[in-house]
Amino acid sequence: MMSQASVDLATHPLTAWNGPLGLPEFGLLKDEDFAPVFDAAFAAHEAEIAGITGQDEPATVENTLGALELSGKALSRVSAIFWCRAGAHTNAQIQKLERELSPRLARHHSNIFMNAALFQRIDDLYRRREELGLDKETLRVLEKTWKRFVRGGARLDESGKTRLAEINEQLAELGARFGQNVLKDESEWVLFLDEEDLAGLPSSLKSAMAEAAESRGQPARYAVTLSRSIAEPFLSFSSRRDLREKVLRAFIGRGDNGGEAHNAGIVRQTLQLRAEKARLLGYPNYAAYKLDDTMAKTPEAVMQLLQPVWQKARERAAADEKELQRLAAVGGRNHPIAAWDWRYYAEKLRAERFAFDEGALEPYLALDNVIAAAFDVAGRLFGLTFEEQEKIAAWHEDVRVFVVRDADGSERGLFLADYFNRPSKRSGAWMSALQSGYKLGGGQMPIIYNVMNFAKPPKDKPALLSVDDARTLFHEFGHALHGLLSDVTWPSIAGTSVARDFVELPSQLYEHWFTVPEVLSRHARHVETGEPMPAELLQKMRDARNFDAGFATVEFTASALVDMAFHARAEAPEDPLRFEAEVLEELRKPEAIPMRHRTPHFLHVFSGDGYSAGYYSYMWSEVLDADAFRAFEEAGDPFHPEVAAKLRQHIYAAGGSADPEDLYKAFRGRLPSPEAMMEKKGLI
Repeated sequence: MMSQASVDLATHPLTAWNGPLGLPEFGLLKDEDFAPVFDAAFAAHEAEIAGITGQDEPATVENTLGALELSGKALSRVSAIFWCRAGAHTNAQIQKLERELSPRLARHHSNIFMNAALFQRIDDLYRRREELGLDKETLRVLEKTWKRFVRGGARLDESGKTRLAEINEQLAELGARFGQNVLKDESEWVLFLDEEDLAGLPSSLKSAMAEAAESRGQPARYAVTLSRSIAEPFLSFSSRRDLREKVLRAFIGRGDNGGEAHNAGIVRQTLQLRAEKARLLGYPNYAAYKLDDTMAKTPEAVMQLLQPVWQKARERAAADEKELQRLAAVGGRNHPIAAWDWRYYAEKLRAERFAFDEGALEPYLALDNVIAAAFDVAGRLFGLTFEEQEKIAAWHEDVRVFVVRDADGSERGLFLADYFNRPSKRSGAWMSALQSGYKLGGGQMPIIYNVMNFAKPPKDKPALLSVDDARTLFHEFGHALHGLLSDVTWPSIAGTSVARDFVELPSQLYEHWFTVPEVLSRHARHVETGEPMPAELLQKMRDARNFDAGFATVEFTASALVDMAFHARAEAPEDPLRFEAEVLEELRKPEAIPMRHRTPHFLHVFSGDGYSAGYYSYMWSEVLDADAFRAFEEAGDPFHPEVAAKLRQHIYAAGGSADPEDLYKAFRGRLPSPEAMMEKKGLI
């Protein structure tokens, strides 16, 4: 095995990226190399920090703030590849290392934020900030850096620093275990079916299930997996109520099945440690700590958004449930609507109200057509073009690589896309970066990637997407554009490095263009005939866009309210799953609508710190995106050049270079009210 001493970070393929287009040479990367390269990269970063603090010269922006921002490049590079692999293509060796690295990375960053000599230099610059003649972006980076150090424990006494570092390590280790437990439950559960079990299923879903079965060693059979792209359509179309119940119970039971993969204990410890961390740093609860650096600012502001929406959603869902019960009775079913019935009868209600089902849309939503539509919108809004590089390898054979160019032909960055579900990939969809784009110290171009979990079709068959899948692709591509269009100097504010409740604006806003008629008429073409989606079908899809809004809003808002309830307490609940049930009972959640993410598999909140006390941010950003798209509607053109230019400058390219409220007002002229969002959802 390679030792730390034998690692040359300047030449090793994990840190010296000499592959095509500046990518890593993925074919040279070995799992056993990660540990020694991480060892060497940690040591190199520690030496760089020591170099900053050991200077005799007084602190300057260049020798302290700039040096800190540019330090740790080797660690950033090996980390970017490792976390990409851990999420998108993991294995037992990677998972073992993830459990070891997570607390070690937390300790490493704690040591930086609690480095007294380093904070002294940052604090000196911060105290003199008004006399340094800084431009607005640099001043913001200095202020945010100072605050990150304070929130990272720089002002605690030694015992406080020691305890906070211990908490951070424990939280990192718990988060890694939580995510791996969910993946274990997802990858190991499968329901194999035969032809006689497929009543009601559309052909595209049957094809995806056949491919899933074959890939699991069961050719000539059909497999239901816990990938949303298979499980949710199965729940919508299968006429076998017994099978729907099996699938839904497995889906909502992830992380809650006992044994080694049971997550209740991890959740309890996580909440206890987060509450203790907040107290150490002087906050009344963890929600107050997390929201201090967001647009919402306080838990009370979050609840002022969520509670009225919850009430409207419950009312809408109750009315819809009566209609579903009517349809069930017509079909001779007198049982109450259960959670595994809702989607099935909702599809029948959709067909009744709008004379079509979503399955009729799938032949027009081939994956390649939806990708082309997303690229086309980016071209018309921002002048970007995407050139696929078919012979460049990445972390898996399914990954596609694109060179991204600006309108003048110059290279803007790289975009990588990994679209299909597999057992080695965690669930969900996300955007991340192998490297972000910035200008400091010579700069670097962004290398951005999207990961999805669409059902993989049989060989030589096109992948057909549901409407939800297509929206997901547009959503994550909106995040990707946020990274690709980054036009800032400082690394720490590049791309998606913005307040958590602002980061979803570029992604959710981009979803609007999926249903623009001229986009669909150009790209939504039948997979066999090439004919465009009929205008009548397109109009039905648009008319039905808010169908079942009560269900969708209840399942999301229930998750957001439980997240906030967990973290707005001074003390963690002793039994989190009982607490979840009590919160939902108090909210009077409809029994037939599950939370979108039950606590034992709530990856957003418990597999890391990202969306803890922050799941509400999707709705907060939805207030912004509903109003933002109105700017194009008011201009009478979904691609209005002047509005698009302002959108690029102030939202997609600005990163965290200014307060998000200021950025939004620079684009729109004012802040929005929640009414536009509620109207968009069809709740008013």
